[in-house]
Amino acid sequence: MGKETTAYIGLGSNLGDRRRYIKSSIEMLAGAPELNLTGVSDVIESAALGGADQAKYLNAVAEVQTTLNPQHLLKALADIETLLGRVRSEKWSPRTIDLDLLLFDRQVISSPSLTVPHPQMHLRSFVLKGLAQLNGDLLHPVLAEPVAALAERLNGCDFAPHPGRPQIVSVAGIIGVGKTTLAKELANLLACKILLEPYDTNPFMPQVYAGRKEFALDSQLHFLMGRLDQLEAGALEAGRLAITDYIFEKELIYAHRLLDPQQLTLYESVYKPLAENVSRPVLAIYLQDSTESCLERIRRRNRPYEQQIQPEFLENLSADYDELFADWKTCPVIRLSASKLDYAQTPAIENLANQVKYYIATNGK
Repeated sequence: MGKETTAYIGLGSNLGDRRRYIKSSIEMLAGAPELNLTGVSDVIESAALGGADQAKYLNAVAEVQTTLNPQHLLKALADIETLLGRVRSEKWSPRTIDLDLLLFDRQVISSPSLTVPHPQMHLRSFVLKGLAQLNGDLLHPVLAEPVAALAERLNGCDFAPHPGRPQIVSVAGIIGVGKTTLAKELANLLACKILLEPYDTNPFMPQVYAGRKEFALDSQLHFLMGRLDQLEAGALEAGRLAITDYIFEKELIYAHRLLDPQQLTLYESVYKPLAENVSRPVLAIYLQDSTESCLERIRRRNRPYEQQIQPEFLENLSADYDELFADWKTCPVIRLSASKLDYAQTPAIENLANQVKYYIATNGK
């Protein structure tokens, strides 16, 4: 008898008696030759992916030990699908049962008939939560991150890749956290376009930081127009990667901190219709650090108008960003500690760049 390998299988059903199909597929896995069913996650309901207008799915993850090789295991799964009435048609179509080979030990497989790890499992909360129930320390073979940590990046959401959209990766965080440095490093490694905040071209910034509140609205509108020039529909090429050193939603954070009520009302009346035409990121990188460390970076870069920034202002901004990302539903979020980033350690930065590649959509994904 050959050596047994641990494999993980995703189960999904959105046609007919969904729970019965999940139950039947589990029973058939347990009874299949050369398969030993060793664990099954809870059943999780999720909406259909790909914008499809169809019934919700019930999903689960099964752990098996098998002596089959990956191709033979894939064939066994297809046979179970056929026995349970699976009809294969167009992508994202409804199905009685769908059995996906998620992981096969720590192998990375890329062939015309099989890709392992499953190329979209890191975008699906219902898969990652199921895997984490079975083995929270399980590492993704490509991303080298525990499945439980990958699940946290999704905030309970499920995402589908959109190759037809600009592939924007936004680095977010408070003033002085190092957003621009990281964005430049990533853009260099990924050989892509970089979109930077136009700090030095905003003529109102010095007055605002000097306490001239009458210039705050002008400053915010200047930034808003600059963002629109960079991110509005048609400004970026579909399918092409671009790195920004800001998240568009920061505009409201700063508006609420810097504008008086009358200014804020006017600003929001301008912001809301314009924001609808902005391309959204496919990945956010939330860079975090202590107020003290950020103030030290601000001091070192020596922009005169920033030298009056007080710790309380940064602490309030940090709380605002935490609140923003606590309920973030737009895209996955990678949270990083700026103090732990060592740009001299090239492999660590290259690892982050490789993770970014895995989250952006390509024509084949």
